Amino acid sequence: MALDIRTAPPNSGEIVLDRTLNSLLDEAVEKYPNPKAFNQPLEGGGWKTLSNTEFKTAADEMALGLYALGMGRGDHIGFFMNSDMYFTMADFACVIGGIINVPLYTTYMPENLVYVTNHGKCKAMVVSNDEMLANAASWLGETKVSFVVLAEGTGAGVTLPEGVELHTLEDVRSKGRGRLTANPNEPQQMRDRVDAKDLATLIYTSGTTGLPKGVMLSHENISSNVFAAFTGFKVLRHQEEIMLTFLPMTHVFARVLSFLSVAAGQCIYYSDPDHIVEHLGEVKPTFFASVPRVLEKVYDKVLLGVREASGLKKIIGSWALDTAKTYDLSKPDGGMGMLSGLADKLVYSKLREKLGMTRVNVCAVGGAALRADLASSFFAFGIPVFQGYGLTETSPVITMNIPGHNRAGSVGQPIAGVEVAIAEDGEILSRGPHIMMGYYDAPDKTAEVMGDDGWFHTGDIGEFTNEGFLRITDRKKALFKLSTGKYVIPQPMENTLTEDPLVEQAVVLGNSQKYASALIFPNMETLRNWAESKDMAAGMSDEALLADPSVRSKFEKLVAEANEGADHWCQIKRFRLVPEPMTVENKLLTPTMKVVRRKVNEVYGGDVEAIYAASVDGKEVACV
Repeated sequence: MALDIRTAPPNSGEIVLDRTLNSLLDEAVEKYPNPKAFNQPLEGGGWKTLSNTEFKTAADEMALGLYALGMGRGDHIGFFMNSDMYFTMADFACVIGGIINVPLYTTYMPENLVYVTNHGKCKAMVVSNDEMLANAASWLGETKVSFVVLAEGTGAGVTLPEGVELHTLEDVRSKGRGRLTANPNEPQQMRDRVDAKDLATLIYTSGTTGLPKGVMLSHENISSNVFAAFTGFKVLRHQEEIMLTFLPMTHVFARVLSFLSVAAGQCIYYSDPDHIVEHLGEVKPTFFASVPRVLEKVYDKVLLGVREASGLKKIIGSWALDTAKTYDLSKPDGGMGMLSGLADKLVYSKLREKLGMTRVNVCAVGGAALRADLASSFFAFGIPVFQGYGLTETSPVITMNIPGHNRAGSVGQPIAGVEVAIAEDGEILSRGPHIMMGYYDAPDKTAEVMGDDGWFHTGDIGEFTNEGFLRITDRKKALFKLSTGKYVIPQPMENTLTEDPLVEQAVVLGNSQKYASALIFPNMETLRNWAESKDMAAGMSDEALLADPSVRSKFEKLVAEANEGADHWCQIKRFRLVPEPMTVENKLLTPTMKVVRRKVNEVYGGDVEAIYAASVDGKEVACV
């Protein structure tokens, strides 16, 4: 059967090929000089600021300094770094010098850090600060790293393994300046040797099974994605735009956004999850990127505030939130008419001010599915949210919602120059300049996902709407079959359950069983607030609280409501409440926050057995 191939809508983005990543910075310095291009938070408050001209000089000096220390074109260097200005500086030093960088997840266990460093053939390592240097010192001895560059700090008191030298960033830049004096043409000579088809970075996928795989992305893979994914956002300008970023730069989504802002000469302010609320209020960005879970937590707090209010404030707040859910992204005013202005005056404008989002004209969302009601609600609040979809292997954006082409519950339409199709079994396929070069030193793994005709197999299941917008329904590997022969797609039910503020996480299970079940991980803080309103939580442990009949009954009602409208074989009959959340640290989530279902089944195997062994006296939905 011939594939139904979908492409980008007209005038939704630019197809730009044959661009090196270093050329994006060079062009911006010439066309869009910006005195406040890069902004790094300082201890105690305030910001360290570099113009893009100063930044380019620093990146050149670092590249030359790495050459002076023995690195060369095609060598590999690891990044064990925070997601900040120094990461971006090291990134550009590498793409200028033709050095391949290998970012390491800072949340990885030591054995994974060693594996990626060794498999990625890293000769050197860039580390953010003294604290991270002390961490690295404990495992660098098991690698072939010969020297470390310390971005901030002195390294005093840290003993590195024998044979590993330490250089501060300033020392490296000083060596670079010396080399520049000897040969003023060397920065241009380095650039002239770099080709758009060259390997730029190795990004190791966290993976839910097996060892991490090194995704090889070329300069053109990433640069083409920068232009194709975001030139459809006509509201994004050059020097005037202010981007606040807190997403991990080990993920390609954050890297592409960084290259985008650099290419446009915009202002970048670096933050982190611990300071994002403070920095939103301080910086008041015009361009912001997030993952769905952050927006979900924001919305849950807003919802909780309305629920805890009283009198007229509660009535108006509830009305405003209910009205926001009706916002239709396909209509210019959301179809709200006069209600929009009234709700904005009474509630939404105050909400934007409180969140520090009074100037946001684009909030790009990726990494997971964003609930349709949240996409509609945030647009109604005056915070335009645009969800996209992609993978590390696709550099990353495959599809994107953009102004004029935006639908809640979808991940948009293909970006310029990209083809998308749905295979016979429902798997999403993609083809174009964004597709990776392959997995590093793993041709067998590459062959598993790359077809002879150039189609990359994403491993995601999806469908196109009648309007041509892509919807993701699940991961191919997450599907399971009941003993009745029916297939269950767990993600829709998991998404429905986590819509309630009481539910932090949920995993639907039931492979080879008669019916579907679930492990539900409550938001314990929200649950305690609910329980205190019922005069029942004082002094109770988490375990005792979850065992309370009123709490169990509350969750049974919640699950029963989630079951409404679902196919009967997908409905959850039994579930168990788990007090400890799934985290990266306990290895139940990958660094990209995907559930490691194999590990969940392993850790909670006894709970799952107990679920199916329990006698519940004929109840339709039961907490066991």
